[in-house]
Amino acid sequence: MLKRIATAAAALTLTLTFAGSAGAINTYNAAPAPERTEVGALVATWDDDADPATPDRVDWVCSGTMVDRDTFLTAAHCTTDWPPNVKFFVSLAQDVQGALDAAAAAHPSDPAAIAAAVGVQGVAHSDPAFSARQSDPHDISVIQLPAAAVAARWSFTPATLPTAGQLDALGPQGLSTTAFTVVGYGTQEATRGPGGQTHPGGGVRMKAPEGFNALTNAWLRLDMHAQHGNGGACYGDSGGPNFATLNGRQVLVATTITGDTPCYATNVVYRTDTASARGFLGQFVTLP
Repeated sequence: MLKRIATAAAALTLTLTFAGSAGAINTYNAAPAPERTEVGALVATWDDDADPATPDRVDWVCSGTMVDRDTFLTAAHCTTDWPPNVKFFVSLAQDVQGALDAAAAAHPSDPAAIAAAVGVQGVAHSDPAFSARQSDPHDISVIQLPAAAVAARWSFTPATLPTAGQLDALGPQGLSTTAFTVVGYGTQEATRGPGGQTHPGGGVRMKAPEGFNALTNAWLRLDMHAQHGNGGACYGDSGGPNFATLNGRQVLVATTITGDTPCYATNVVYRTDTASARGFLGQFVTLP
């Protein structure tokens, strides 16, 4: 059974239970990714009590990537179905959970100040065609940010997007010999304990290798079996990048969307080289 690898869609059960600066992605075949300075975490503040005037919740909820100086690419299911007063921030910190913990200590009971301490506030634009249609869900969104505020806090080189139909041009044979890397802040694979199945960790930018499995008109399916030398994505990695090494460059060919429930087998990622994805992204960035 597939499920969305997001925290935003189930914020109360997944995003608010993280503790400490544990690892992310899967524990096997994974490593920290401090060099991926263009990859960040989506932080949200929102209200869930009777007083909507001020936010009372704050947490990181998804992953994503800077694709130019003021545009953060993530998934539409990360930025939809929130209370009306939700506000989004982007943090490019290597350890966003640690940053949130430090900000919470400095600004107790002040979610707005905590979010501002760790990230830059932006405006979300979700693909209006976003739906659950598997043939092409349009599960893509961007956060538009003030470029000056981003530049004042972080140094990074924006990710390289693919050309139109670049994965189709490679074909199954070319893709099977292509190196793929997933990056994100998500939790670890399922573990079982006294309380049942849990997904520990999360909040630290990690990376893991993946292998090609299948290509469809909208999706790229990537293998993340440990026995194949791969790692993979889990909860909280939604919206984060999947890079393919093409002609010596890492190209952001897809974003993490879904996978198997325990996070052991397959990462199902939304292609960024399709006419659908490019039609949306072209409103915000210059495409190759």
